[in-house]
Amino acid sequence: MKDVQNSQDTRNVDIQKVGIKNLDLPLTIQRKNNSNQIVSAKARVSVSLPRNYKGTHMSRFVEVLSKWRNKNLLGIDIKGCLEEVIHKLNAKSGELEFKFKYFLDKTAPVTGFKSFMGYDCSFRGIINDGEYKFILGVKVPVTTLCPCSKEISEYGAHNQRTIITANISYDEENQIWLEDLIKDIESCGSCEVYSLLKRSDEKHVTEHAFENPKFVEDVLRDIVIMFRNNELINSYEIECESFESIHNHSAWAYQREDK
Repeated sequence: MKDVQNSQDTRNVDIQKVGIKNLDLPLTIQRKNNSNQIVSAKARVSVSLPRNYKGTHMSRFVEVLSKWRNKNLLGIDIKGCLEEVIHKLNAKSGELEFKFKYFLDKTAPVTGFKSFMGYDCSFRGIINDGEYKFILGVKVPVTTLCPCSKEISEYGAHNQRTIITANISYDEENQIWLEDLIKDIESCGSCEVYSLLKRSDEKHVTEHAFENPKFVEDVLRDIVIMFRNNELINSYEIECESFESIHNHSAWAYQREDK
């Protein structure tokens, strides 16, 4: 049958990224304790397309992803999977990303009750002219308590839920576990967020946040210093958004750095 994708295109436009996104598939994640967690992931995969080709072969993306899923290697060897995609599609560059919800056991600080906390995470691999880069992404909720509100009020202070989005890159021979990255980021808020709290737990987290007030700038700077001091991290991107409880807007801070 005629291969329309391989036919010539005369518009003289190279396409930087073309592929598929929002492909649902199960993803096997290796945990720090050597067990596995199977998550529902959404995949986005793309390659570069030279100007002389009309289109890429979309089915080949699913073909390769399905093959690597059967090998049970997804979540571990992103590079190998992406290399095969680039080879099959005769491309110079490519990108593969998985977004998924990762669950951790969370223990209430006083009662010790356990519950699950879900975190939005991502694995992203990029190959450009043979150079590979891996990016680990997380979104971590924390509580922040406004230092200004605490200072000027006779009693009480207003809190926010702050979402910290962090993307870090490190060499493929190294390993940074999701569990460790999430825990480190949580330590930079006024207090952690929990799924299950009894009254004694709620008292503890409320008072802990009150004793540890932070602006969104404070949170960002603490994470920047932590990432700068981590010798494994090559580059990072951080976004902190505090959903204000007494204002009709969010407080926001951003930082990106190549070390």
